[in-house]
Amino acid sequence: MDKKTIIGLVLMVAVFVGFSFYESRQAEKQQEMRRIENEAKQALINQQKAEREKVAQLSPEERAERDSLELARLANAELYKYGEQLKAAHDAQGQTLSVSNDVIKVDFTTKGGKIANVTLLDPRYTRYADGERTEQVEMMQPEHEVFGIELKSQNENSTFLSDEFTFDVEQSKVENADVVRMTLNLSEDSALTYVYKIYSTGNPSRDYLIDFDIEQKNIAKHLTSGEELKLTWLSRSNKNERSYQNENMATNIIYCEEADVDELDLSGEKEHLENISWIAYKQQYFTSAFISNDNLVADAEFKNSTKEGKDFMKAFSSTITLPLAKDKSTYNYAFYYGPNDLKVMEDVEFGDKDVELDEIIPLGGWLIGWVNRYGTVPIFQWLSNHGLSFGLIILILTIIVKLVILPLTYKSYMSTAKMRAVRPEIEEIAKKYPNPDDAMKKQQATMELYQKVGINPMGGCLPLLIQMPILWAMFRFFPASIELRGEGFLWANDLSSYDSVLDFGFNIPFYGNHISLFALLMAVALFGYSFISYKQQAATTAGQPGAGMMKFMMVYFMPLMMLCFMNSYASGLCYYYFLSQMFTMLIMFIIRRTVDDDKVRAKLLTRKPKKKSKFQERYEEALRQQQEQITINREQRRQRH
Repeated sequence: MDKKTIIGLVLMVAVFVGFSFYESRQAEKQQEMRRIENEAKQALINQQKAEREKVAQLSPEERAERDSLELARLANAELYKYGEQLKAAHDAQGQTLSVSNDVIKVDFTTKGGKIANVTLLDPRYTRYADGERTEQVEMMQPEHEVFGIELKSQNENSTFLSDEFTFDVEQSKVENADVVRMTLNLSEDSALTYVYKIYSTGNPSRDYLIDFDIEQKNIAKHLTSGEELKLTWLSRSNKNERSYQNENMATNIIYCEEADVDELDLSGEKEHLENISWIAYKQQYFTSAFISNDNLVADAEFKNSTKEGKDFMKAFSSTITLPLAKDKSTYNYAFYYGPNDLKVMEDVEFGDKDVELDEIIPLGGWLIGWVNRYGTVPIFQWLSNHGLSFGLIILILTIIVKLVILPLTYKSYMSTAKMRAVRPEIEEIAKKYPNPDDAMKKQQATMELYQKVGINPMGGCLPLLIQMPILWAMFRFFPASIELRGEGFLWANDLSSYDSVLDFGFNIPFYGNHISLFALLMAVALFGYSFISYKQQAATTAGQPGAGMMKFMMVYFMPLMMLCFMNSYASGLCYYYFLSQMFTMLIMFIIRRTVDDDKVRAKLLTRKPKKKSKFQERYEEALRQQQEQITINREQRRQRH
């Protein structure tokens, strides 16, 4: 054994012994800490037990005197913390009052001077309770609603919210509006007032909006920062829809930052937001929003209800920083409590400007959103204004979409027919170049054939790609359309939710706990369309590597995957996809019967070749150079061996 090996072994033993010693010392420390912690817990238990025994030995008179002294101590502590004025407001009992217009009923509480709840009065806006739509939608849970400005104690050792105190209330009426004034006197010369205005104009875009003014009088000395108001807003959203999964995914905090609308990450981590003009607690079909004319700063987060079956969907939390100017006594803000209805939201204005609340509705990005806003939505609204049932509207909308993309469908089919027509020539090329090393020559010869007969290899793909924005627009449109909410068709009671015809009582992974009939029909229609399409393409793909796998993926796997994916989606969307597949198969059948493959082949083979385009020339040159490089590499390998 050499010297280096001995040194290495000694070092290894030293490290092992040192680590073992360190671990034993750490274990001893942890054991000692646990012993001290257990002793402290036991001492606390013994102390509490002794106090209970001591109290039990007191006479009723001594016990009453003890309770009186404890209450006095707490009262003195609160007096020291709040001051005489605020202590009285803290101890006062709150009262509730309600104000209504045609679309909302607003419940106020003087405890915190806040909106405690908002009920939507439109008979269409009911929520699921025990599996049925039996209750009007309520925008929040009153017992969990917190809304208040952060204040500091007179000794500046602690902070608290104005939400803890009872406000004085005054009600009045002005033209087209009910006014509720909530005032909290912080001291003899300072006061905080909330002024709410609920309008009754007959215009939903105005009536869902509640003006909210903050009036301040010398409150800077009561704030944690004399230059800003810190407004804490906590709220819980009720579970309103049938599908917990879809509603949870669609429920989030949305905000408008410098005219760009964005949302919090679904992880729920707290985010710091700057230069925002509004922040919204968005549910799947309803929204509570705080709106400002000025740019604000906020720290926002949300928490999930952890699992299905809880009485709320998400708990929202935000701290909004409002600028405070000493020479300004009134600050103007607004609340929106209402539906995610495009017709309503796109006309909501505050301070004579559009606040772009309609961007909350997830109609898609710039291209998909454009298709929906200026195509799908106007057609859908025009049809619904004629009193048609929504099942019939979706049918008509499907026909319109199919007519719009019919030229693309025809072009895609003809491209496939042309490829089928020159199949014998393609097979001859394959026989001519059987060697895998001649793949480039084979491809070049194929491209020359296509150029000669006038076939565009991308002719079948490009029409499908052009159709994709329309298909994706439909996918975004149906789940976001509040018009479908609560509307039934055939066996589906609600086109905005899944149509369960059988509940299992247990969950099947990747599928769910029920059978959605429209989703099942959609999957069967997709299987039929895929099977027919594959049979038409089989002539052009026969013998190609991976043809069997392509058949499995296209004909069997895709319909099964779509069935699992769509089983809990809106039945209106599944119904649309079912109709779309059925009409597509009908169109393909008609085109198939009217197109003669023999005539297509004869026309292709008698076609006069056109001059190559610059793209074709560059592509063929690239293939030629690549083939030359392959030949050179092959020759070099042969020489090395």
